[in-house]
Amino acid sequence: EELTKNQERFDHKNEERSALRSGKGLTEEVVRLISEDKDEPDWMLDRRLRALEHYQNMPLPTDWPGQPDLTELDVEEIIPYIRPDVEARGSVDSWEDVPEDIKDTFEKLGIPEAERESLSGVGAQYESEVVYQNMQEQWEEKGVVFMNMDQAVEEHPEIVKEHFMTRCVPPSDNKFAALHGAVWSGGSFVYVPEDVTVEMPVQAYFRMNSEGMGQFEHTLIVAEKGSEVHYIEGCSAPKYGTHNLHSGGVEVFVGEDAHVQYSTVQNWSKNTFNLNTKRAIAEKGGRMEWVSGSMGSKATMLYPCTILKGRGASANHISIAFAGEGQDIDTGA
Repeated sequence: EELTKNQERFDHKNEERSALRSGKGLTEEVVRLISEDKDEPDWMLDRRLRALEHYQNMPLPTDWPGQPDLTELDVEEIIPYIRPDVEARGSVDSWEDVPEDIKDTFEKLGIPEAERESLSGVGAQYESEVVYQNMQEQWEEKGVVFMNMDQAVEEHPEIVKEHFMTRCVPPSDNKFAALHGAVWSGGSFVYVPEDVTVEMPVQAYFRMNSEGMGQFEHTLIVAEKGSEVHYIEGCSAPKYGTHNLHSGGVEVFVGEDAHVQYSTVQNWSKNTFNLNTKRAIAEKGGRMEWVSGSMGSKATMLYPCTILKGRGASANHISIAFAGEGQDIDTGA
């Protein structure tokens, strides 16, 4: 049987309506603008500025074995921050309150349907901000936290301070991790208490709509001893004539005898550079699973990593990638 992909649902685009749009490139002024717009505490601004220093002092990787050609990527032409014109700033927990054009985009991608049928919680990020986030009550009652990262900085500062780009993915790791640390925006925070099993997956979907922008969401998962959770992310963007950049960061902390599965399906358009850093630290007896499907992007450099820190820790990686003409996907484990 011949199968075809419905590309129209991914190429759909809206007229841009932004409440705030930074200038192009990566400067201290842009970094301070992002932090100020989010009303962040001083400690997060300090981390952003330290990451910016690392970025400015590190060369672009050019000699990694077999890496894609990055010469067409000009970060100084990328718009790192676009806050969409959404009144609630990520606090919307009713799908009906999402603006119609944004809601229509996610409905074309099947997000509300998936939430109703098989998910414990769902988040949707549009441009640089999470526009919708919801967690089923049964998991909230057990102490599970699923919210966007901007809320987590405000509501769970001690957990974020301890784990955010400290020992899992420090900004000194590579140039794009440093870039991410300076201008990150949005993303997901998942906290699972000890011995709690979240039996249905939680999902986040990241959508770039505007031409020439960068998306830098941060995902932080903390699974305490004996807990279990499955996190799914999807990513897409319409195709434009200029390049977009996706440089997300993922940090997963797998507690003793805990089990985390992280599944990704990305179908970025063929003008998108997808340059992520994803890493987990597994404690004694902890189990980490990465499942990845890559169908899109102009160039992808993505190597999910697990540090087996504790005795008996284990990791499993499954990557499925498909590249057509003009695509260069470099992914592994």
